[in-house]
Amino acid sequence: MLATLVMTVIGSDRPGLVQMVAARVADHGGNWLESRMCRLGGQFAGILRVEVPQARRDELVNALRTLEVDGLRVIMHAEGGVGAPATVGTLATIELVGNDRPGILRSVSGVFAAHGVNVEELASERVSAPMGGGMLFKARATVLCPPTVKLSAVRADLEQIATDLMVDLKLAPVN
Repeated sequence: MLATLVMTVIGSDRPGLVQMVAARVADHGGNWLESRMCRLGGQFAGILRVEVPQARRDELVNALRTLEVDGLRVIMHAEGGVGAPATVGTLATIELVGNDRPGILRSVSGVFAAHGVNVEELASERVSAPMGGGMLFKARATVLCPPTVKLSAVRADLEQIATDLMVDLKLAPVN
């Protein structure tokens, strides 16, 4: 029987951090299933999911905890079950670009929450605006709309706030 662990890792960025985690997973019979990792503000931050034989789970957890000595904090969570429930609903992507200002993501995520839309993946960044100075906020997300929610209703609410936020929004179903 296999145990699945979802973990977050964070620490001061430097070469070799991913290797330290990957080595411990492999050394304890684990299989690296998926991950998202990046450098943010000088910190290495990531989330990953691994499988490990149930009999070796605690051994792996203890080995990963030793990474704190090397300045890498690891927080582990057991996955909710052996098989993740099937996603039901409509997957859609949203792209957002506009002049940076506080509250953009709060407003957009408020629309999602009001409709019961789940954020499956989100990436955002702040970049220099070309030919005009200032800063742009860019975000790209994949969301899951429940079967009871019409994507057109979510789009209408997003378009309503887009004008107030002065951002361009694109929402499209994933084929």
